[in-house]
Amino acid sequence: MGDLAGDRAAEVVIDTRTDAAGVPLIAVSGELDTSNVASLEAAIASITAERPERLILDLSGLRFMDSAGISVLIGATAKVEAVYLRNPSPAVRRVIELTGLTGVLPLEPS
Repeated sequence: MGDLAGDRAAEVVIDTRTDAAGVPLIAVSGELDTSNVASLEAAIASITAERPERLILDLSGLRFMDSAGISVLIGATAKVEAVYLRNPSPAVRRVIELTGLTGVLPLEPS
């Protein structure tokens, strides 16, 4: 029983860039939980230090997110005027809907 799932950190990949309109974008893929949420916090802090008006979080590749991930997303809304989610995966969209956060973390306008 040496290698239980709880013994290793979830894998997450975070990519920061700017979209075609010049809006900062953070793409998050994999699994986001308490074991690795600090990397997303650091990416958000780096971007928000520049004081952008908007921030887009591309969650299309995020398969799982726990309450620690939700907390970081909510925290981003306090640092930027507008935070939008781009293409959240079905699992992540469901978490946002079930927690009643669709008004706080809206989908990116088309």
